[in-house]
Amino acid sequence: MLQFDNSYARDLEGLYVPWKAAEIPEPKLIKLNHALAEELGLDAKALDSPEGALIFSGNKLPEGTATIAQAYAGHQFGGFSPQLGDGRALLLGEVIDKHGQRRDIAFKGSGRTPFSRGGDGKAALGPVLREYIIGEAMHALGIPTTRALAAATTGEFVRRERNLPGAVLTRVASSHIRVGTFQFVTVRGDTALLKKLADYVIKRHYPELEGQPEPYLGLLKAVSERQAALIAQWMNVGFIHGVMNTDNMTLSGETIDYGPCAFMDHYNPATVFSSIDEQGRYAYANQPPIANWNLSRLAEALLPLLGEDQDKAVAKVMPVLEAFQSRYQHYWLQGMRRKLGLTRDEADDFALATDFLKTMEGQGVDFTQAFRRLADTAEAADASREGFLRKLYADDAALDAWLPRWRARINAESVAPAQRAQAMRAVNPVYIPRNHRVEEALAAAVDLGDYAPFEKLLTVLQKPFDEQMALSAYADPAPASESAGYQTFCGT
Repeated sequence: MLQFDNSYARDLEGLYVPWKAAEIPEPKLIKLNHALAEELGLDAKALDSPEGALIFSGNKLPEGTATIAQAYAGHQFGGFSPQLGDGRALLLGEVIDKHGQRRDIAFKGSGRTPFSRGGDGKAALGPVLREYIIGEAMHALGIPTTRALAAATTGEFVRRERNLPGAVLTRVASSHIRVGTFQFVTVRGDTALLKKLADYVIKRHYPELEGQPEPYLGLLKAVSERQAALIAQWMNVGFIHGVMNTDNMTLSGETIDYGPCAFMDHYNPATVFSSIDEQGRYAYANQPPIANWNLSRLAEALLPLLGEDQDKAVAKVMPVLEAFQSRYQHYWLQGMRRKLGLTRDEADDFALATDFLKTMEGQGVDFTQAFRRLADTAEAADASREGFLRKLYADDAALDAWLPRWRARINAESVAPAQRAQAMRAVNPVYIPRNHRVEEALAAAVDLGDYAPFEKLLTVLQKPFDEQMALSAYADPAPASESAGYQTFCGT
C-alpha cells in the first residue's frame, strides 16, 4: 500500500536520528484524504481500513519504512535555538506521485523523539483536525501547502489545559526542509554537510540551478522568489500563520505547521490571533517583513558556500534580500489586480488597491466579504449594485471617494460587466475557514465524538469560490461579540 524511497535518510546522514513511533493503544482511522491518496498513487480503498488505522497510527508500518526524526535549529520569536528538530514528528519516507514529483509522508504527534525537549511528543485531536481543515482549505484556494493524508485517534488522552483525546496526523509535503535545517548545519561549522544539504535541495526543488556558476546564490534567489509569491497569496486571502519562526519556513515554498493560524475576519493590519504572540511579531501586516527577516537568516547560513571572503559573500546576498520587498509587492499587486477586476497594469493600481484596504480600517468590514461584494458591484457599469458592498461598512462614506476611482478604472477597459464580475468571483472566495466554524467543528469532534460538522466544513471549503444559497451561513463571519478577543493556541 505504501512503497517508500528514502533519499533524505540516504543522502543527509547527520541531519536526522532514526526513531520509531510510540505504540498506540487503540488506533482508529477517522479520516483518509482519498483524493490526495490517489494523487500520491496509493490504494485509497485499501488504506481506508483497520489495517490503514494501524499504519497511520504508527503501530504497523510497511516494509521498507525507515522512520527518522529530522534535525533543525531555528529562531523562535526572534530568539535562536541551535537545536530544535522533530520533537513530535517522524518522516516515514518519500513517494513519487502521479505527476512524477517526490513527496514526503510524515507523522505528527507520534510520540517523543530525542528532540522533544521535555515535551510529550503527542498531539491532541483538535489541533490535528485544525491542520487538516486549514491545509485543505489552502489547497483549494490554490496556495502552496502541506496537506493532511490521514488523521487517526489513539485511544489515549494527552494533557494540555485539560485532558484531551490524542491523535496522529499524517502529513504530506514537497519536503520538510526548513530554513532552520540550514541553520542547524551552519552553527555546527560543518561546511561539507552544508554543501550536501544545499546540493540536495537544488536537485530536489530547483534542478534548473544545477551546473550554474553560482548555484548557492541562485538557491537563495529561488527560495526568496517562492516565499515572496507565497506570502503575497497569504495576504490576498487574509491568512495569518501565527508562528513564522525560521523552523516554520520551508525551502520548497509551501505553507507548513498550522498551529495558531487563522483567517482574518474584519480588516485590521495589526490582527493577531496567536495567544503566544504577545508582542504582535507575526501580526497580519508583519508577515512580509518577517519573511524577509527569515530569508536573511537563510542567507547567513549559506555564506560559507559563497566564498572564503565573507565580506564579498555578504555583498552577494544583500541585493537578493533588498529585492524581496519589490518581488513581494509584485506578486501582491498581481493578486490584487485580479481581486479588483483589473485586466491590465497601470501605474496607479498599487494606490487603488491599498486605498481600498484603507476604506475598511476602523469600519468593521469583513475582508473576505468586501472583495466578494465588490464583484457584485462590478456586475453593473454604474453604481446601481453598490448597496451590497456599502452595507458592510459602519459608515459607507469611506467608499465615496474610492468607488468612482475604481469604476473609472474598470470602465476604461473593454470588458463586459458580467464577464468581469465572473472573473472576480473566481479569485475572491466566498468560503474560508471561518474561525467560529472551525471551532464549532473541533468542539463537536473533541467533546462529543461528532465528526459531522468537521466533514461538512471540509466539503464546503473544497469549492471556496462557488456560492451556494444553501451554504450561506458558512460565508458569514461570527457576530462581533463572539469574535472579539478570539485567540488560537499551539497544539504542543
